[in-house]
Amino acid sequence: MSGVGKSTVISHLEAQGYKAIDVDDPVWSEWADSADGEGPSPLQPGKDWVWREDRVQSLLATEDVDVLFVSGCASNQGRFHKQFDYIVLLSAPAAVMVERLADRESNLYGKHPEEVARSLHFKETVEPRLRSIAHLEVDASAPVDEVVAAVLRLVHT
Repeated sequence: MSGVGKSTVISHLEAQGYKAIDVDDPVWSEWADSADGEGPSPLQPGKDWVWREDRVQSLLATEDVDVLFVSGCASNQGRFHKQFDYIVLLSAPAAVMVERLADRESNLYGKHPEEVARSLHFKETVEPRLRSIAHLEVDASAPVDEVVAAVLRLVHT
């Protein structure tokens, strides 16, 4: 969900020398017509922020490292789940998500009150589905070093 710290965790993994890609970035994702006529942002009516499937597939097919971390959340991500060795769900209490959305500067998503409401709606409706397929859930309200360490323990066991 937006505001749980995915981008922060991925940047810490990258700083530690891992190949770590935030596929929520516009290089990897784009606005597309929404299947249900809705989307995550009222600023893009009828659009959904989805992974660019050709680019993500190419990324996953590249075997230039032993460990690749991919971070993101999109309605079409399920098409790639079988290609991941592990799926980690970062979760955080709603109040933490709201605070992070308000404070972050690297991404404008979540600055509009309706986007915050939509993120909280996704926490209630989408997060349980993600939890059901995750190999690990990490409370991302913990200090980022602890969150990163939990992710690395999963990968290196």
